[in-house]
Amino acid sequence: MHFHFLGTGAGVPSKKRNVSSYVLDLSQERGSIWMFDCGEATQHQILHTPIKPAKIEKIFITHLHGDHIFGLPGLLGSRSFQGGRTPVDVYGPTGIKSFIDTALSISQTRLAYPLHIKEIDEGTIFEDDQFTIETKKLDHGIPSFAYRVIEQDKVGELMPDKLKEAGIPPGPIYRKIKENPEVTLEDGTVVNRKDFVGPPKKGKVITVFGDTRYHEEFITFARESDVLIYESTFGPEDQQLAYDYFHSTALQGAELAKKANVKKLILTHISSRYQDPDIENFSRNVQDIFPDTVMAHDFKIVDV
Repeated sequence: MHFHFLGTGAGVPSKKRNVSSYVLDLSQERGSIWMFDCGEATQHQILHTPIKPAKIEKIFITHLHGDHIFGLPGLLGSRSFQGGRTPVDVYGPTGIKSFIDTALSISQTRLAYPLHIKEIDEGTIFEDDQFTIETKKLDHGIPSFAYRVIEQDKVGELMPDKLKEAGIPPGPIYRKIKENPEVTLEDGTVVNRKDFVGPPKKGKVITVFGDTRYHEEFITFARESDVLIYESTFGPEDQQLAYDYFHSTALQGAELAKKANVKKLILTHISSRYQDPDIENFSRNVQDIFPDTVMAHDFKIVDV
């Protein structure tokens, strides 16, 4: 799985950074894509990537400021025009349903696929046999949320030598054994998967923050994440500005990542007030605190 960043700016688009949106490509895991936020012109950004809107299964909105939602009605409509027919689930704070319903109704946009809009609060908002998704309220003046995506542990590697020792020759049966807790062979023998696989593989944990002030209480929610995506609206020297405008600095993102013992930090939502030399400078400062930090830019791909 990997993240594909479509917009990494803050507030308003700039020549180099569109407003917020990025997707988690789960093509290998479930044949679909999950999107986080959908700022204005997100569907235009997609045109410069291999991303197919028809593959979008879920959209997670962190909060209802325009730079995170103004592209959503257009994307939903275009997905329909482009042949998308599978259902889409949209998650977001209270008000997201009214926003989408009103935009689609007034524009007389009719979708050719089922759209499910789920207004969220803190807690577990989704769970299946592959993933659990939890949410945490943030501090941004209006309701804003972080999402924690927890992949279930995977079945360990099949041990073919052990199967051969048990008299089970190679073939399609090996795959069947790995995919099922119990398999009955043609001779009636019952094979238990647990006897022929190695230790389970730990699932990935991804935590995505919406816009927020920094608070120590968020450390627990981000703890032990394989990837933490955090906002970096302001540079290290502008901590008071960040607080006044309900945002965070790049250094605060690094501090959170270090204290939460995450593996990789990705900083995004970077204000247009900072030019490339500024970003390079505070990137070095951040990496002094948390070395495995990535400064996102539009169209950057980061593996999980």
